[in-house]
Formats: sequence, C-alpha cells, structure tokens
Amino acid sequence: MSTRRLYIAAYDISDARRLRKALQVLKGYACGRQKSVFECWLTPGEYWRLIDRMRALLDLEADRFLIVRHDPVMCSRVLGKAVAPADPDWFYVG
Repeated sequence: MSTRRLYIAAYDISDARRLRKALQVLKGYACGRQKSVFECWLTPGEYWRLIDRMRALLDLEADRFLIVRHDPVMCSRVLGKAVAPADPDWFYVG
C-alpha cells in the first residue's frame, strides 16, 4: 500500500461555476479546510488524479491552483485555534 503524504492545496478561481466545481473536487480529497485552503493526505496516485481533475476544470489564464507537500522533517507552527497536522485513522476519497 502506498504511503500517504500531507499536502496543502489552495485555489483562487475567478468564475463562480468553476469555483463550485473546484470546491467539490477538493472536498473529495481533503480531511480539513479553511476557506480555499485544504489539508489533503494523498498517495502518489491520488495526487496525480487531483492535479488532472483540477487542470481539466481551471481556466489557466485566469485561475490559480497551488499544491505543496508538507515536509515532515520541518516543525509545524500553529496559532490560534489551529490544529497541528496529524495523519487520521481513516480516509474517504469520493
């Protein structure tokens, strides 16, 4: 079984219709979110499927999508009500 890694995904989408579609795509991969920023524990295959799905719905001239792998070696700092990233016991990818 492939190892899951934590990614932080974010978007800035100018069209309301594409924005709703992007939200639905990312909700299928995310275990946590804050507005347009999502925590996603992904296998390599899920990572590439997410990239392909987002590429298919974005207008690459007007929209932005960023996905960054969290480096487990680096110390995470959280402020306020934030919760430090933790690998959940189970995942639902739908």
